[in-house]
Amino acid sequence: MQWNEVAVLTTKGGWFEPYAKGLVEKIRELGCESHLYFRAEEVPSRAEVVFMLSVYQLVKKKDLDRHRHNLVIHPSALPQGKGWAPLAWQVLEGKNKIPIVLFEAVEAVDAGQIYLKDVIQLDGGELNEEIRDKQGKKLIEMSLCFLRDYEKIKPVDQEGKESFYPRRTADDSEIDLTKPLIEQINLLRICCNKEYPPFFFYQGKKYILNIFSEQEEHEKNSQSSL
Repeated sequence: MQWNEVAVLTTKGGWFEPYAKGLVEKIRELGCESHLYFRAEEVPSRAEVVFMLSVYQLVKKKDLDRHRHNLVIHPSALPQGKGWAPLAWQVLEGKNKIPIVLFEAVEAVDAGQIYLKDVIQLDGGELNEEIRDKQGKKLIEMSLCFLRDYEKIKPVDQEGKESFYPRRTADDSEIDLTKPLIEQINLLRICCNKEYPPFFFYQGKKYILNIFSEQEEHEKNSQSSL
């Protein structure tokens, strides 16, 4: 299948933007015209396929109807784990093998037919940036697979009982001083030092933490010394 134009839609300034730019370049290498967009209404109707990756805005049905395929990649075993931050919630649950699916976006939330299934494999020690890196690379891989193998892919309906994860906020990064640290390791792993750092309250004051691996600190020191 030769696509004339493929669009990538993501959130401006979001974690996936650098990966989205890389995906656009790889799509072009397949011989397809491709461009990056940050608003659904700006994606031209001539785009046959729109990869909607890490998009926080609600895409209206009238915008979905303008394209042949509107594709979302969601890290859960749909219909289980619909909703917000499914990867983070599953890391909190202690999972290292995270299911991920590529499916057709429809008006209902996370309800479209599934085209591809895969997994994100974690070793249990990755921090936020490393987890996001594995997720970003998997999103690129699955997007390219859809384009290359389109004619071989058979969509399937979602089956089973659905469940929903709630939205996470910065308040969810609070460390409980009454609990052992080992019980909160996974919470520390999904905290983002810039956007929602771990914190705790002590004697009426709020203290903010940063967490990074020894390797990350070594790399930062190496770069600063150049």
